[in-house]
Amino acid sequence: MKAFIIFYIVISFFSIGESGFAQNSNKESGGKLVTINGHHIWYNMTGKGEPFLIIPGGPGGSHFYFQPYLDRLADFVQLIYFDAFGRGLSSEAQNLSEYSFQNDVDEIEAFRNALNLEPLNIYGHSYGGMVAQAYALKYPGSVKRLILANTIHSAEMWQKGNNDNWNYQLENQLPELWHRLDSLRQEGMLSTDSVYQKIQGEMPLSLSFYYDPSNVPYPTYSNKSFSLEVYKQIAGPDADIVLGGDLSSVDFRGHLKKIKVPTLIIAGRFDRVAIPKYSIQFKSFMPQAKFIMFEKSGHYPFIEEPELHAKILVNFLNSK
Repeated sequence: MKAFIIFYIVISFFSIGESGFAQNSNKESGGKLVTINGHHIWYNMTGKGEPFLIIPGGPGGSHFYFQPYLDRLADFVQLIYFDAFGRGLSSEAQNLSEYSFQNDVDEIEAFRNALNLEPLNIYGHSYGGMVAQAYALKYPGSVKRLILANTIHSAEMWQKGNNDNWNYQLENQLPELWHRLDSLRQEGMLSTDSVYQKIQGEMPLSLSFYYDPSNVPYPTYSNKSFSLEVYKQIAGPDADIVLGGDLSSVDFRGHLKKIKVPTLIIAGRFDRVAIPKYSIQFKSFMPQAKFIMFEKSGHYPFIEEPELHAKILVNFLNSK
């Protein structure tokens, strides 16, 4: 969520690269490619134990922003980093209509079957948590444990707790910046336009993703960290103002009680994307889950409170 959610760690955010980039970078990363539905999907498995799949946010995000923060989990599980179709080091679509929320969900099951993996422990962050919720509901026998981190339960939460809250802060805390963005919209520009995104990216991280901006990683990651094309296709062309695309009709709220596997829900007290007002609603929609609020984190507890985050995850994964 938010097309520039990984902007701060991308050197050349809007340079998507050549179609052959995935295979070349795959060699450098140490990962592998598996063919799913005719697409080359990148993944990397490390450690021993039960499979633990990491699903990135976005839509459009890749595995890059999780490293090295989640690497320590490889001491306890078989950690699996994964780039969905069109993202990161995986191959890209010839036609943008190939990208969809449902395809992201079904691709997880195809990936699990292709690698002959037992039921998965799943960590879905942000948009990845939405994919994880849908996956657990559609493929209940394929999930062993579920971790939903800083995520969204409905299109309403995305619109009110993400877009509306985000733009309220822009308009009221940064009126000069908001005026520049509003001028672009008056000219007909949509919020996922690269020019709009660049200006919106000037919003201080203290008002967006982080409790403590000093925790922001040094910007050294790949220009494959984020796909704006995937984001626009799945969330809509004006996604940072009005949620559209496949996500405009997503609503898990009435279904979450059906999820029977052990579930941990993580939220950040200073998350301005999946804001606490709506995050705590998971407690009523999914009372069978364990809920933890990270008091010194924004949208990335695994970056801001890494030791506590790891301890909580390991305890949960070892629980009966």
